[in-house]
Amino acid sequence: MQYLLALDQGTTSSRAILFDRDGNQCALAQREFQQYYPQPGWVEHDADEIWQSQLSVAQQVVAEVGAANILAIGITNQRETCVLWDRRTGRPLHRAIVWQDRRTAPMCDALKARQLETLFQARTGLLLDPYFSGTKLAWLLDNIDGARALAESGVLAFGTIDSWLLWQLTGGRMHATDVTNASRTLLFDIHRNQWDDELLALLDIPRQLLPRVQPSASNFGTSVVDLFGVGLAIGGVAGDQQSALFGQACHAPGMVKNTYGTGCFMLMQTGSQMCTSANGLLTTSAAQTSATPRYALEGSVFVAGAAVQWLRDGLGFIETSAQIEALAASVPDSGGVTLVPAFAGLGSPYWDAYARGGLFGLTRGTTRAHIARATLDAIALQVADLLDAMQRDAGIALTELRVDGGACANNLLMQLQADLLGVPVLRPRIIETTALGAAYLAGLTVGVWRDEAAIAAHWQVERIFQPACAREQAQARLAEWRRAVQRVRSD
Repeated sequence: MQYLLALDQGTTSSRAILFDRDGNQCALAQREFQQYYPQPGWVEHDADEIWQSQLSVAQQVVAEVGAANILAIGITNQRETCVLWDRRTGRPLHRAIVWQDRRTAPMCDALKARQLETLFQARTGLLLDPYFSGTKLAWLLDNIDGARALAESGVLAFGTIDSWLLWQLTGGRMHATDVTNASRTLLFDIHRNQWDDELLALLDIPRQLLPRVQPSASNFGTSVVDLFGVGLAIGGVAGDQQSALFGQACHAPGMVKNTYGTGCFMLMQTGSQMCTSANGLLTTSAAQTSATPRYALEGSVFVAGAAVQWLRDGLGFIETSAQIEALAASVPDSGGVTLVPAFAGLGSPYWDAYARGGLFGLTRGTTRAHIARATLDAIALQVADLLDAMQRDAGIALTELRVDGGACANNLLMQLQADLLGVPVLRPRIIETTALGAAYLAGLTVGVWRDEAAIAAHWQVERIFQPACAREQAQARLAEWRRAVQRVRSD
């Protein structure tokens, strides 16, 4: 047997998954790492801990089958989280600033006040929000003593987490990224597929900091022999959401997937056509198997599974995240309770960095179960907001939604989702599609699969959730949700 090794570096854990030539999952190892919250709205990771956690789980699964049976490595990663390190030592200058971090909201406000958002959106497809990594890098250069001078002298390297892993895997020989990760920085022209000097100048970022940009399926070098006993080809890199779109075989324009993880991310494949949003969504690069650009329309919800973690770790309602389904199902509905989990501001379609969470409709009869149900409702309602905006932007009525991510195993949540959307929700047999997409990209590079059609042939549905709710009832619930959202908005 021969395998593809997917390194899935996420927001709360690092995972390594082996897939065979038929796209079957054969082994998995996972390791969580620490989250740091140095100030309200700030979120950081230890980049060295990320690397060590990722290496340990990779070595664990490789040991199960033998390194000689690994055909290639694919990498997928939390996208906008960024690292600044010293090329001479390979050591980070600061903790990684996580995509959820809101510290650069004032910087984004200042750029908006200069009437620059239109320029950034036209070039990058993104809005001026602290979510993206360009302003995070500018903050690091401005707040680490001596960093700017070192950056200008070429001593420092910047990267999103994929670049950081590539640097470590290759012993510092490879400083690169792929188009999907580059497209999330506010520094990359998605029309020309290259870094944009005007945007770099506006954020005062030296170009020599930046990694080389490659197609998502391409040669990203070879791992150093010491790590696995042999050098392994690295053949695929993609940001987690674009990787999931690829893993879901959403290759044709109009196909849509939604990933339920720490946040929720809905992407529609638009192929060679860029779709500029008028409804608070993002235009982004989709995974590319060649130099030809491909695009997607994206909606981003910052807090989804993280709200369940809050019930578990912050409030102690449950001991494991999986227990929320039974607790929420113990009541017929939320009892009038609405949770808006704007713990890190609001993403699509609102883009309010200063919004904060709110819990409404509490009565003396409210129980833990009602709040648990309201939490699942909140996840599904946020996704419904995304789909509404996406259908208006694309002019396409969705006929089905393909789902993945850990929380899609929650049957109650998937049924709530189908009821709110009014379309079937399709859960595939393999829900680890983020890692699967990375494996597919690597496999294309080393010739395991001929083309995307060969990959699509492996996609199989495990369960279809059909809508079982009147549209009037769903619309009333959405209207109630949007009233609650307005209450937590900063404007």
